[in-house]
Amino acid sequence: MKNLKENLKSDFQSGLVVFLVALPLCLGIALASGAPLFAGIISGIIGGIVVGFISNSQLSVTGPAAGLTAIILSAITSLNSYESFLLAVIIAGALQILLGALKAGAIANYIPSNVIEGMLTAIGIIIILKQIPHAVGYDKDNEGDFFFLESTGHNTLSAIYDAINYSHPGSFIICIASLLILIAFNKIDFLKKIKLIPGALVAVIAGILINEFFKLQSSPFAVADDHLVKLPIAKSFNDFIGFFSFPNISAISTYEVWVVGLTIAIVASIETLLCIEAADKIDPEKRVTNPNRELLAQGIGNLLSGMIGGLPMTSVIVRTSANTNAGAKSKMSTIIHGLLILVCVISIPFIINKIPLASLAAILLMIGFKLAGPTIFKKIWSQGLIQFVPFIVTVIAIVFTDLLKGVGIGMVVSIFYILKSNLKVAYFFDKKKYHDGELITIQLANEVSFLNKAAIKETLHQLPKNSSVKIDASESFYIDYDIVELIHDFEKTIAPQKNINVEVIGLKSKYSLNKVPSHVIIN
Repeated sequence: MKNLKENLKSDFQSGLVVFLVALPLCLGIALASGAPLFAGIISGIIGGIVVGFISNSQLSVTGPAAGLTAIILSAITSLNSYESFLLAVIIAGALQILLGALKAGAIANYIPSNVIEGMLTAIGIIIILKQIPHAVGYDKDNEGDFFFLESTGHNTLSAIYDAINYSHPGSFIICIASLLILIAFNKIDFLKKIKLIPGALVAVIAGILINEFFKLQSSPFAVADDHLVKLPIAKSFNDFIGFFSFPNISAISTYEVWVVGLTIAIVASIETLLCIEAADKIDPEKRVTNPNRELLAQGIGNLLSGMIGGLPMTSVIVRTSANTNAGAKSKMSTIIHGLLILVCVISIPFIINKIPLASLAAILLMIGFKLAGPTIFKKIWSQGLIQFVPFIVTVIAIVFTDLLKGVGIGMVVSIFYILKSNLKVAYFFDKKKYHDGELITIQLANEVSFLNKAAIKETLHQLPKNSSVKIDASESFYIDYDIVELIHDFEKTIAPQKNINVEVIGLKSKYSLNKVPSHVIIN
């Protein structure tokens, strides 16, 4: 009971922080997707409450994702109907449930840790870069757009340049004040002990009060409405019901609807698997998420979201990082964030709409710095180039493209270094003086695959004339046929030409060239 109470305090605090971060992102992603604003809210609520309850991930947070905005915008346009698009979301959810049942989540186990680290660091950098325009009050792009090339025709760097040139002093003051409050709550012992009131809430309240003061004074520093949160407000119950949309079931036979559904299922599943790997990576307690259970939870969430007019959802790194950094202990935090969105949408949308985006930018800037601080670069650098190069390539690729492309590039580089490392450990090469000539020992490793063929071939071809070589496979339990064939060819053709004496140990005589199977198991 004591642990439950302690966790509830931490989870409520972190849930509140995630709510503050998620709310403008839900609205911004819906706007960028060409969907009704309330569609993003629906997705955030279902992602928090329903997916949070079903998932066994203790830290990941689900909601509408920036990575799906281009797909959604294109799909709504091509289908010429938001209701038909909702049917595609339902199909995507059903396919994700099927993927979970087929245990397709296992692919998450093959993502290298340096790529995951690079992804987290890149997200931190992107958060910082994308929040600078919101922090200074000149944000032409939507909240929640994390692509380098923006829908406005700008890119991340040019948007920052414009924002600084046309910054709004009131927004800048609010952001600085909010940052100082957040830093104080992180650094001052007295404030750090106040667990019930998170620094993010104090920062947001301070931002509202500062802006209301500017408005009372009719100051030019007052932040305009287009730089505040824009939550839809229902004037009556019928208005509220009108915020919901329902799928066009008659479009079930439309080919394009199925293509969109399949596309969403694939992209959303990949992003989710990447996120839960990242969540497990930054979990202080190092808990492990079942990826198949997560696909099932995401599928059910998308199924429900499509039924009542919501956007498709994924597990989202920005909100997950905010959740972890705010001190979440269990998945109750993500459920609380979903409940807070629901309650605030129904009861106090007019208060929520007073929150300056500059205050929320300050919260995200702190999260970004924690993800991409100098210590992470030092840590990966200390692990050597084989870890650092894929890491830094992943960081750069994600920052200058998008999440999936960047991770793909990072994976290619990581695989290259894995193969390069594998080539080096295939065998041990030793030269010793031995009476009349040189005895050269080549000790094959436990596993020798076709990937090692080039390195072994080069070593054999460089052996000096009139020498003796011992090829020892006694410690090997797997040798690829290509390697056996290479050794056989060397022994029968090249070695006699160079007067090289060859001794092969560990390959049984029954494995002659005509009898060797596609691979050789050494007993």
